[in-house]
Amino acid sequence: NSRHLASLSQTINQVAASRQKHTLPDLPYDYGALEPHINAEIMQLHHSKHHATYVNNLNVTEEKYKEALAKGDVSAQVALQPALKFNGGGHINHSIFWTNLSPNGGGEPQGELMEAIKRDFGSFQKMQEKMSATAVAVQGSGWGWLGYEKESGRLRIVACANQDPLQGTTGLIPLLGIDVWEHAYYLQYKNVRPDYIKAIWNIINWENVSERLQTAKK
Repeated sequence: NSRHLASLSQTINQVAASRQKHTLPDLPYDYGALEPHINAEIMQLHHSKHHATYVNNLNVTEEKYKEALAKGDVSAQVALQPALKFNGGGHINHSIFWTNLSPNGGGEPQGELMEAIKRDFGSFQKMQEKMSATAVAVQGSGWGWLGYEKESGRLRIVACANQDPLQGTTGLIPLLGIDVWEHAYYLQYKNVRPDYIKAIWNIINWENVSERLQTAKK
């Protein structure tokens, strides 16, 4: 009945209004900490400008979406979905990316993650090669991902275009992402994306990737 619907939309609005806005997460290291692999200038721009823009635009979009919900304006809701996907994806992806990297990273993963990699790709080197090739092959802007497929319990490597979030668009749970937007590497590597991808393996935080696998399996 309409009274029930009205109270439901009121509840949704109250929840939305009480919800905190999204904020830019702090980096777990200094802007220069990943040098020489990713320089401080890139990190500063990438985090404080690019990621911040996704966060701000996500908050603006959610505000508009909330208004469209309150009015029951389905057309407006649909029209806002690309902005939600792009800015929401940008925020989700970068929040994962920063923690996937570490000045103490590199080397090879241990334990359960390493066993899963060997089982699903044959060897760590083969996984690395496949993920590098997938990330290099992204046309224009996008991401290369190592994800966990809950149904099969397997690891999979896929590419996503633009800021499409892995879980929201493929159902895979993100474990490790490589950002291949030019803003992630251009100031240092120019147009040579393969060199950037080769370098990034030196700063992968395998402990973080392992923790994500543990959480995904629960």
